[in-house]
Amino acid sequence: MLDILQLRKDLDAVVARLETRKNPQPYLDVSAYQALEHERKALQTRTESLQAQRNSLSKQIGMLKGKGQHAEADAAMAQVGEMKAELEASAARLDVIQGELQTLLLAVPNLPHESVPVGAGEEGNVVVRQWGTPKTFDFPVRDHVDIGENLGLDFDTGTKLAGSRFTFMRGPIARLHRALAQFMLDTQTQHHGYTECYTPYIVNGETLRGTGQLPKFEGDLFAVKKGGQEGEEMPDTQALYLIPTSEVTLTNVVRDTVLAEADLPIKMTAHTPCFRSEAGSAGRDTRGMIRQHQFDKVEMVQIVHPEKSYEALEEMTGHAEAILQKLGLPYRVMSLCTGDMGFGASKTYDLEVWVPAQGTYREISSVSNCEAFQARRLQARFKNAQGKNELVHTLNGSGLAVGRALVAVLENFQNADGSVTVPEVLRPYMGGTERIGAGV
Repeated sequence: MLDILQLRKDLDAVVARLETRKNPQPYLDVSAYQALEHERKALQTRTESLQAQRNSLSKQIGMLKGKGQHAEADAAMAQVGEMKAELEASAARLDVIQGELQTLLLAVPNLPHESVPVGAGEEGNVVVRQWGTPKTFDFPVRDHVDIGENLGLDFDTGTKLAGSRFTFMRGPIARLHRALAQFMLDTQTQHHGYTECYTPYIVNGETLRGTGQLPKFEGDLFAVKKGGQEGEEMPDTQALYLIPTSEVTLTNVVRDTVLAEADLPIKMTAHTPCFRSEAGSAGRDTRGMIRQHQFDKVEMVQIVHPEKSYEALEEMTGHAEAILQKLGLPYRVMSLCTGDMGFGASKTYDLEVWVPAQGTYREISSVSNCEAFQARRLQARFKNAQGKNELVHTLNGSGLAVGRALVAVLENFQNADGSVTVPEVLRPYMGGTERIGAGV
C-alpha cells in the first residue's frame, strides 16, 4: 500500500508515476481521493477548533462555580455537552473516511522505481544479461508433453481427477520432479543462507491482504469451502484460500511485528504447491505444464533494512540464476518495464529459461523488491538506530518454479531415442541415475 503522506505531499508526481503502468483505467480515482481528503481536513480542522473551545470552557466552568456564578456555569456546561456530541459525530465520520481511503489505497499498485524502464507491456522489457548457449539438436526436437508421455507424465489422469490444467506424474518423472525441488532447497539453504520453512497451504483473508493478493486479485485465487453444520455460513473474515505462492505465508511471518535492527536481514525459503485459477489467462499455454492451476515452487523471501533492499534484489536474482547455471540451462535476465510488473513490485527481474520446442525463452523465476508496499499493509517494522519504528522492505522470488524447471530439463536434455539425460547435479537425488526413459 502506498504511503498516504506521499499522496498528500505530491499527488501529481504519484499519479504521473502510476500512469507509466499499463491499464486502460486510472489506478487511482483522483477525484474520489481528493473529495475524501477535503472532507477529512475540514473535519480535523473543525475537531481541533471544538477541542480548543471545550478545553477553554471547561476551565471557565470551574472558575464560574468558584465565584458562585452557577447560571453561567450551567450555560457553559450545556455548550460543552453540545460540543461533545458534535465531536463524537465527527470522530465517527472520520473513522468512515479513513476506512474509505484505506479501501481506495488497497486497490492502487506500487510505484515503479526510477530505474525501471518505461513500457506498456512485455515488449518494453529489457535484456540485462544472458547465460549459456541454446543447444542444437541433430534430430527433430520434441516438446515436454511428447517426451514425458513415456516417462510417467499423465495429463489425462490429472484431468480425470481434478479437471483441465492439472497434472499427474508417476515413476521416473515424479522422481525427477522431486529431485529438482530437493536440489533447489538444498542450494538455497546450504549455499545461500536461507532458513527452510514449512508453511500452511491454506490461509485466511488477512494474510492475503498483507501481501496484496486481496482485494484486487480474488478472482485468481481458489477459495476453500469450510465444512460445518448444514446451512452454516462462514463470515468473510473467516474465508480461507489456497496459497498462490509461499511468498504469502513467508512474508506474513513478520506481520504486526517490530523487529530488532540486528535481526535483519531475514531470509526464508519454502517448497510448496501453489494454486492459481489463472482467471486472466484463459486460452494461454493450454498444452503441457507451462501454465497449471497447481504447480510446485521453491520460494525465496527476504525481509531487509530499507537501505539494503536493492542490494538484496541483485543478490536474490543471483541466487535464482545459480540454480539454472548448476543445471546447465541457458537463460536470460529481463528487467521488467513499468507496464509488465506485478501489482506490489517496485522493481522486478524475470529469469527466462530456454525452451527448445518453442524456440524461445520462457519465465521460470520472478524476483521483486516491494520496498515498503507490503510492509505498510502488514505493519512489519523494525526499531532503527534512532529508536523509532520504521517499515522494513520485503522481497520475494522463485528459486525456482519446479514444474517449469522440469519442462526445461526434459526439453534441453532430450536424446534421439526418447530418453532424457539427468543433469549431473541431480544425480545424487536420483540414486546415481544418469538417464531416464527408453532403453534405460
